[in-house]
Amino acid sequence: MMKINGSGNTFFLNSRSRILSFGIFALLSLTILIGGQSAHGQETKASARKDILLEGDAKCTRCHDENESNPVLSIGKTRHGTRSDSRLPNCAGCHGESESHIKPKSGQDRPLPTFPFGKKTQNNIEGHNAICANCHKGGKFIHWSGSIHSARNVPCTSCHQLHAEHDKVRDKATQPEVCFTCHKEQRVLANKQSHHPILEGKIVCSDCHASHGSAGPKLMQRDSVADTCFTCHMEKRGPFVRKHEPAEDCTICHNPHGSSIDNLLKKRPPFLCQQCHEPSTHQGGIPGFGSGNSNATKTKGITMGRSCLNCHTNTHGSNNPANVGNERTFRR
Repeated sequence: MMKINGSGNTFFLNSRSRILSFGIFALLSLTILIGGQSAHGQETKASARKDILLEGDAKCTRCHDENESNPVLSIGKTRHGTRSDSRLPNCAGCHGESESHIKPKSGQDRPLPTFPFGKKTQNNIEGHNAICANCHKGGKFIHWSGSIHSARNVPCTSCHQLHAEHDKVRDKATQPEVCFTCHKEQRVLANKQSHHPILEGKIVCSDCHASHGSAGPKLMQRDSVADTCFTCHMEKRGPFVRKHEPAEDCTICHNPHGSSIDNLLKKRPPFLCQQCHEPSTHQGGIPGFGSGNSNATKTKGITMGRSCLNCHTNTHGSNNPANVGNERTFRR
């Protein structure tokens, strides 16, 4: 095919020229398409680096994701990862800005994150607890600074799993195992034949003890041991006409975690009772065991009788009136 242009020159448009023109057009179209896809990929990549859980966490989540052996994104399943709570800090609020951790120097190992006040996190128990105390203060945490756990430098993370959906120490089914990690003696006692139903899941350590500190002794939930026990054992509270003293500490007679003796007793009666009540002051021997009024006979009778509880059944208190002979002391 021949065509004459405006200057009088001629040129030919054969099939080869048409193929070349189509190829150029296709190449331009492919370039535009690839450029569009690249721009879309950059937009997708940029959107993937947006904050996922908390404000400003994108610089952390680009590396720390669910593919880790200890995935940090599971914090979104906890109360620390709830966006609706404006009081919650972001990653840097607990772990610090840690610029050297995010952008390590060339040729050097990546350093550990730093706390907001610039100290390293490794082996810094006081620093760890200080970060938690920034938010967790007052209320049930008000006695933390004077508690035995604080005095012995127990870190919060030794009991709590912050990034885990299931915090074992806050679950009644798994809480005793967390406490038994340190309190091994209590683990042994809880496995004895007479014990509080801890292993059965009916009672847990936090029912009696306030692990973050308490105004009472032994981290008791109430102001005294007896008041804590009376939370469940209300029938022992009274009021009674005759109250068995001392009533402020049930652990004088009972081992609350467990015992080889019935009723969680520390010793078998009458030996438990004789720690306070001397056998020489007893009002008389037990019938059927020996005769006479000598101290040896009385002691033998009490011991052979096996238990003061045979007669004195209401040891915690009685409503029987007092009398001169004292015969009705703590009896039904």
